[in-house]
Amino acid sequence: MIRILSAFVLAIFGTLSAGSANAADPAPRLADAVPNQYVVVPGDTLWDISARFLKEPWRWPEIWRMNRAQIKNPHRIYPGDVIVLERDAGGAPYLRLESKQRPQIRAESLSQAIPPIPPNVIDPFIATPLFVEQNTLQTAPRIVATQQDRVFLGKGDTAYVAGADPAQKQWQVFRNGQPLYDPEDPKRILGYEAFHLGSATQMKPGNPAVFEIDTAKQEIGYGDRLVPAVRPELVDYVPHAPDQKIEGRVVSVYGGVGSGGRLSIVALNRGGADGVEVGHVLALERNRTVVQRDEDDRHQNVVIPAVRFGLVFVFRIFEHVSYALAVQSDGTIEVNDFLRTP
Repeated sequence: MIRILSAFVLAIFGTLSAGSANAADPAPRLADAVPNQYVVVPGDTLWDISARFLKEPWRWPEIWRMNRAQIKNPHRIYPGDVIVLERDAGGAPYLRLESKQRPQIRAESLSQAIPPIPPNVIDPFIATPLFVEQNTLQTAPRIVATQQDRVFLGKGDTAYVAGADPAQKQWQVFRNGQPLYDPEDPKRILGYEAFHLGSATQMKPGNPAVFEIDTAKQEIGYGDRLVPAVRPELVDYVPHAPDQKIEGRVVSVYGGVGSGGRLSIVALNRGGADGVEVGHVLALERNRTVVQRDEDDRHQNVVIPAVRFGLVFVFRIFEHVSYALAVQSDGTIEVNDFLRTP
């Protein structure tokens, strides 16, 4: 995972490059009390470093003066490197990287490069299924019996599964999870948040097939369903603002909690079919309605204007749902909050 993240290290700072930014966009705003230089230290993330220089951290390449071709293979930043803020002849600010170590080829492992975000936060959500499309589990192979004298199964136990593809060895075990309703259409179920129980290996094909439980996060038993274990394809992506207008809502805060904050994982009611891409940066806006009483003591709903309070970036997408990490939040993230192109 760190290798994948390191492949676009500078990119988390940026969205539209100098060569592709909309001419109508105002220039990136420097942060208050912006430093003239910053020395990178172990434990830094690129997003936090960017926020030291810019009020809009994702627009880093615009003052780094990188174009999209360069961003595809960006420089890597390492502890000890110095980021310097300078100005050109016209007074426009730009950033320059000074390396304290200048071999032609770096000897450090990729894991020593500064990651865009804390990799330990996002890695479990890359490796573990998050979402199951509607009706997927109803037709999935299921456990029809457990090994003798066992009601529930754990690591190393045997399960007997009906309907399993004999060519598929590795599987994930699920139970019907919480439905995700579209806030814009409360009767529409987008799918189910995956109630992931563990993983299993098909040891002997058949009907039922013999499976061995590899991992068990929860008790596994009769009726639980299996889905082929396919790790999502990871691409070298550049976090960026969408080129088109995207508007959506927060469907859930992962983990079944009602609210979240910075570094929370949130589900959006927009996915690949709606133009959402892995790497999109979206703005969080508060969606509030206050119930008051009017002069006649009748209930009155007052819609409070949306106020931007954070940023997320998308790291996994499905057809109509996507998952994003809250990289910035000045308040509590709640279900039904707005997500928009920043």
